[in-house]
This record gives sequence, C-alpha cells and structure tokens, in this order.
Amino acid sequence: MALSNRVDPFGSLFATSQRGSLLGNRGGRFHHPESRTVRGRPYASKQWICCRLSFKNRCRTVWSKGYTELFFSDEHAALAAGHRPCFECRREDAVAFAAAWGRATGMQPPRAPEMDRILHAERLDGHAKRSHSVAAKALPDGALIDQDGQAWLVRGNNILLWTFGGYTLQQPFQRGAMVTVLTPPSILACLSMGYKSSDML
Repeated sequence: MALSNRVDPFGSLFATSQRGSLLGNRGGRFHHPESRTVRGRPYASKQWICCRLSFKNRCRTVWSKGYTELFFSDEHAALAAGHRPCFECRREDAVAFAAAWGRATGMQPPRAPEMDRILHAERLDGHAKRSHSVAAKALPDGALIDQDGQAWLVRGNNILLWTFGGYTLQQPFQRGAMVTVLTPPSILACLSMGYKSSDML
C-alpha cells in the first residue's frame, strides 16, 4: 500500500504509485510508526529540507521509527512546497542557495536556522499553504503558480502543468497580470538571483 508521502507544490501529502526524484523531511517524525499514518500537523519542526535519494549507502525503512520521509517529483515542486536544499547530502546546492539568498538581501549568506525561520512564515498560514500575489512579469523561471487549483511551472513565456508524473500541458503565460504564487517569496528571490541545482529541469 502506498504511503501518503508524496508532496505536491501546495505542500500537501498524497499516496501515489509515482516515484519521486528527491527525498525530504520536515524536521523529524510526524507519523505513527505502527499505523504509518500522519498524526496531527504534517511537520515536526521548521526545518523542511530536500535531499538526495541516495547518500553514503544509507538504507532506511520508510515511515518506521525515524523521521517522516517525504518524496518530491522534482526540485521546483519541493521549493514551491517550502523545502530548501539539505546542507548534508546536497551541500553544494545548499551553499549556492544560501549565496543566492544573500545576494537577494544584500547581506551575508544566512545560516540554515535563519532561512528555516523565514521560510516557515512564508509557506504556512496556520496549517494551510500560504500563497502570495505577485506580478507575473516579475516571476523567474522555476516559480510555480496556482491557476484554478492546479500548479503550473513558469518557463519563459509559457507555463507547464505540474503532475506527480511530470510536466504535461503547456500554454502561453500572460505576463501582464497579478498571479497567485505557490513558491515562497524568499525562494523566488533565490531563483531570481540565479539559483539552479543539478536536479532542476
């Protein structure tokens, strides 16, 4: 039976047979190890990270006694959900992400706890996903927007429909309006400052 451990760009958890390309967690365990179901809020702390599927030959039993393993179709979706690169298994990407954050703010690259604190306020409204209204013309490639309850990836003058199995439908992106954005503002700023990992499309 598939676990509810696949994350969409809205930050919600689903059970699906589609495999993820990236692993992640939300600061610890928030599932019942026995029933392997979510208990209470869908996170354990403010530390929401996005990791490699394989690292140092470590093997885990998913949703056992350790942290709650989550999976993402791609990094654009992980970033939209509010997860940042992990400093342990993806150190090069995490350093590049922090450097882009520093360029965006005109300050030194922040440490992980500082980014986590800011991102936690940007990604949640209570326990629900927080979205943001942004001028379409200001959005960088890699941002994900909410259009009629579906997630769309911005790429140049087009948007692509996100699904657990990949990006499908493509249509022109109207840059002259305000749009509802799923990707948190600080991560949008990192994308605008050139952040791009090897895991991105």
